[in-house]
Amino acid sequence: MTKREFTPEQLHYLRLLAKQYPTVHAASKEIIRLSAILNLPKATEHFMSDIHGEYEAFFHIFNSCSGEVREKVDDLFSNSLSQKDRSELATLIYYPTAKMSLVAEETEDMDEWYLITLHRLVEICRYVSYKYTRDKVRGIMPEDFADVIDELLYTQTSEGAQQNFYDDLIRTIVSIDQAPQFIEAICTCIKKLTVDHMHIVGDIFDRGPRADIVMDSLMASNSVDIQWGNHDILWMGAAAGSRAMVAIVLSNAIHYNNIDGIETGYGISLRPLSVLANEVYKDCDTHRFKVTINGPDADQYTEKDRLLSARMYKAITIILFKLEGQMIQRRPEFGMDDRLLLDKIDYENQSITIGGVTYHLDDCDLPTVDPADPYKLTDEELNVINQLAESFRHSEKLQRHIRFLYSKGSLYKIYNGNLLFHGAIPMTEDKQLMEFTIGGKTRRGKEFLDFADTTARKAYYAKRGTPEWQFGLDFLWWLWCGRNSPIFGRDRMTTFERRLIADESAWTEPKNAYYTHYNDAQVCDMILAEFGLYGPHCHIINGHVPVKTKKGESPIKGGGKLVVIDGGFCKAYQKTSGIAGYTLIYNSRNFRIVSHQPFDGRKEALYHDHDIANDSYVFERLESQAKIAQTDHGRELQARMDDLLMLLDAYRAGAVTEDHK
Repeated sequence: MTKREFTPEQLHYLRLLAKQYPTVHAASKEIIRLSAILNLPKATEHFMSDIHGEYEAFFHIFNSCSGEVREKVDDLFSNSLSQKDRSELATLIYYPTAKMSLVAEETEDMDEWYLITLHRLVEICRYVSYKYTRDKVRGIMPEDFADVIDELLYTQTSEGAQQNFYDDLIRTIVSIDQAPQFIEAICTCIKKLTVDHMHIVGDIFDRGPRADIVMDSLMASNSVDIQWGNHDILWMGAAAGSRAMVAIVLSNAIHYNNIDGIETGYGISLRPLSVLANEVYKDCDTHRFKVTINGPDADQYTEKDRLLSARMYKAITIILFKLEGQMIQRRPEFGMDDRLLLDKIDYENQSITIGGVTYHLDDCDLPTVDPADPYKLTDEELNVINQLAESFRHSEKLQRHIRFLYSKGSLYKIYNGNLLFHGAIPMTEDKQLMEFTIGGKTRRGKEFLDFADTTARKAYYAKRGTPEWQFGLDFLWWLWCGRNSPIFGRDRMTTFERRLIADESAWTEPKNAYYTHYNDAQVCDMILAEFGLYGPHCHIINGHVPVKTKKGESPIKGGGKLVVIDGGFCKAYQKTSGIAGYTLIYNSRNFRIVSHQPFDGRKEALYHDHDIANDSYVFERLESQAKIAQTDHGRELQARMDDLLMLLDAYRAGAVTEDHK
């Protein structure tokens, strides 16, 4: 047998590896462990998108794993428990602490309930853990109860003595009043084992009330990645110091009456804006800036409150128009001169000409706009926006959330053969990748998205005040609303027209050609190839655009190559879609799309065990059960195993010496 030769570089690496596996036995043991992992079934991935701050609906779908938890409960207990009992058990897993409190109010013998419930939960936990090694399951367990859960999961209850041990262990948990804490721990374990990895395909922020609560939940998750949506980019820019993006965030929040997320969630006071609004816009026309206030608390808002909201909305919007105009003038390479509109206003005729069409301006009452220098902020406006920008920069909670977005997020992600991004891969009408000349070079497709991702990070991490930081900050704004930006995907954002022009024909925002071409399987294959993906089970997974289900539109595009999973969490979108959107499940056997009806609320779920009504269907089956070896993680483990096999060869050839301490 020919003696294996090793290069100097290989020997250097193998000697370093030998410090971790100093003997043939140690290396062999790890090879066996890795081989076993590679042959386990692929774990389940859960895809969600467009949450938009709707934290109650998000929590329910997140906790239920888009119906996967209830499916496991039904698999195990359909022949032994009534539908009512199964519903209650599922709700307990979703909301253990709150549900136990309600059960305690209605149950005479809680000890008996605990005993029965613990047996059922352990059985579910054992069922969902079969895809994982014992070490992996142990790592997921809450630390305080890891030893006990481990014993319960791996005790062979078919044997008499072991069954007695198992029963005694559960009785002891109840007798020492640890059952509530233990139930909460094992419910957490069940949810984490049901779904191994979570993908958030953009737009956590805006529209809904409390994106900060969603972010806290994601940060507590064991395994998650995020593809930045346009609304996430908006908040990233605001947190990094962009005054224009601070103005947009506040404009959106006031428009949707969601300032609680700003003030309570992130501790940012809007008092400077309210003072400016009441002083400068006191006698102004604000009829186009009326804020629609819905929900159970709507009656609590007085006419004075509504008037203040309209004034604040108008004040911050005019500041926004000025700051955006300054940016367009500062960055001619963005190619957005046609969006300079304040200087085009004809005050005498109360009109404006846009794209060759003249429109009547329904509101020309702009007391802070100087026609001779329309993009200059007044001293009062400058002071207010500077204060607000500093508040965003110094909100500790917001900065923590944005750092998480940067560390776990990216503009796109390739994961297990799927290409994930929020918006679009910009294309021309003739099905070519659109080119952009920004940053001194012409780029398209993957190259442009890589450039955009790097530049977006400079806005937060480059030294403040440097040209790199300022360009990164301005580029974040371009990503938010720039012509054919990959996360905006439209020709223009018509905020000016919507606020000041009654004629809705001026409001149109033409979509990029991508949203027509993605129905073509060949185009989808071309995009996948651009990112190095080939094969029958590769997909594009998209968010951003609600699927108009009530008009017969399908979330499956391009002959099954592309899936749109706009979550539809935002209630404002549900009239358009007809449902509350889609999520996606990818397990070891198939891809399954799940459609959701609007959520009745946490109270209904807790008191009446109401789940979100789901319909799911498998749109693609795998030829055989996928193993971890076929995943990205599996390829990493295989590379590790190959290195260890080479280390064994080095030990046996005498090129590396064992260290028996």
